[in-house]
Amino acid sequence: MNGPGWLLRALGGLPTPAKRAPSDDQVPRPVTRDRVGDYLLARGYRFVVDDDGDLTGTWDGSRFWFLLLGENAEIIQIRGRWHRQLPLEQRAAVSLALNDWNRERIWPKAYLREEEGMLALYSEVSADLEPGATDNQLEQILACGLGTGVQLFAALESTLPAGGGPPPDVPDN
Repeated sequence: MNGPGWLLRALGGLPTPAKRAPSDDQVPRPVTRDRVGDYLLARGYRFVVDDDGDLTGTWDGSRFWFLLLGENAEIIQIRGRWHRQLPLEQRAAVSLALNDWNRERIWPKAYLREEEGMLALYSEVSADLEPGATDNQLEQILACGLGTGVQLFAALESTLPAGGGPPPDVPDN
């Protein structure tokens, strides 16, 4: 059988993944900038703290931010900005590509914004973690935001014509 893993499991072609029982040390804790930074450092990723106090770095040439939003910083958002910009005349083609992406995938949300007369493309994964998160939950959300954002931008590289320049300098991972 060939096809996506979830479909193969549903049709009986793959075993259901084993679920890990939560351990007592995996108690949800508030999400903080330090916890996000610890995750990034543990993987050898390089990042900086910007003027707004947000963690930011580049992965495969595109900038990503790790934002804590909401009244109590209870919402984690991993936002990526593609390293390229496109002319406004390509809005229709870019919109079609992003609509295809959003229709066929759950993550990341993909959108574009007009910035300084050019189109900027963004990826975004957000999660409301008001009750806190275990280390495993936080790691999964951060990996999802980075991994799917990088996948989106790689797909755009092969879909959209070349143009635009890189973002300002930040250490690349």
